[in-house]
Amino acid sequence: MSSPTNGGARGSSRGKRAAERPPSRWRRAPKVAAPAERPEPVAPAPDPAPAPDPAPEPIPSPVIGGPIVPDDGPPLRLVALWLALMVVGTLALLWSAVGVALDGDPVPAAPAWLDGAGSVAVVTSLSWLLATRTAGRALVSAGLALALGTASVLVGGRVLPTGAAVMTCVVGSVYAVMATVPAVTWWKAVREALVAAVVAAVTALAVVGFEPTVGTERFEFAALVLALGLLFTVVYRLGAGLHGLGRRGAVIVAIGLVVLVVTLAYAELLRRYGAQSFVSSVLDFADDTADVIGAFPRPLVVLLGIPAIVWGTHVRARRRQGWWVCAFGVAATVPMASGLVPPDSSYLEAGLRVAYSLVLGLLVGYLVIRADLALTGPKGRRGRRAEEAGPHRPEPSRFAEL
Repeated sequence: MSSPTNGGARGSSRGKRAAERPPSRWRRAPKVAAPAERPEPVAPAPDPAPAPDPAPEPIPSPVIGGPIVPDDGPPLRLVALWLALMVVGTLALLWSAVGVALDGDPVPAAPAWLDGAGSVAVVTSLSWLLATRTAGRALVSAGLALALGTASVLVGGRVLPTGAAVMTCVVGSVYAVMATVPAVTWWKAVREALVAAVVAAVTALAVVGFEPTVGTERFEFAALVLALGLLFTVVYRLGAGLHGLGRRGAVIVAIGLVVLVVTLAYAELLRRYGAQSFVSSVLDFADDTADVIGAFPRPLVVLLGIPAIVWGTHVRARRRQGWWVCAFGVAATVPMASGLVPPDSSYLEAGLRVAYSLVLGLLVGYLVIRADLALTGPKGRRGRRAEEAGPHRPEPSRFAEL
């Protein structure tokens, strides 16, 4: 039997050796790699701000000497040249059409070719102005009008002069509406209606200068249909298409079409199928009124044409959908431009008819504007004054491209 002393020594040495033995590799804790330090993101250097475009240098105006913006319409010298051509043609037409006396001596008779030359000059200038206003090829349009007008004067006959007269009536009537600018107030809308009436009056002189040989009703109906088609095509682009109308614009266009169709259809049906007594009473009333005041106003001009120009220019100052309203202004400019076509119509009667229709149409337009402001505009006089003084929808100048 072993002694306790030896056993204790062995036990202690065995424990010492066990304590000094390194642990098994299976029991060792795996070494965890220290996470690598991520570099802080470096913000990219900001790009240098682009230098602002230099302001366009003003171009000295050759007419008034002041600076003009390069993109604000054609050069004033070119506009003045075409306007001067139209004025010269108008003066030639007036000399051919009107006999005046100066100091008791009559003015020498105009040459036979002067009225045709004046009409060609007017329609050529109107074609250039209309093409410039509607972003068309101005020189091509003016050249085509010059060629057709010259051919109709030189060849003569019945077809070419009548076709040239219809072309002149359409071009002048459409340009009379396109030459207007937005009007913030009713008084400015009156100014635009007067501008359209003056252009239509000049067109009337050019139309009669070609001496068309066609029925008055057929001439006016053909010119009205062509003018409406041309102007609606242009307004389709300016008014952002049919989807830009909105509910209110669609109602306005529908009302205008109904008034136009009903007025034309009623007049035609009354003339063809109306009772003889009723037709006679209406015609007698118109004749009696014309005998008293010199002329009878045109219902289509009073009820649709002039109010469309007045209200349309007023709406255009706030919304581009106002162009759809202005499109019905040809219901006024076409009758004005064709007012001298009837052989029994005098210059005085045609002028008085335009004046009476213009005054009554302006009153109807005033009522329409007031009704529109009462329904959709600000309430009270102070609110209307603030709305008129506020910012409005901009449009180019009268002779610039739309």
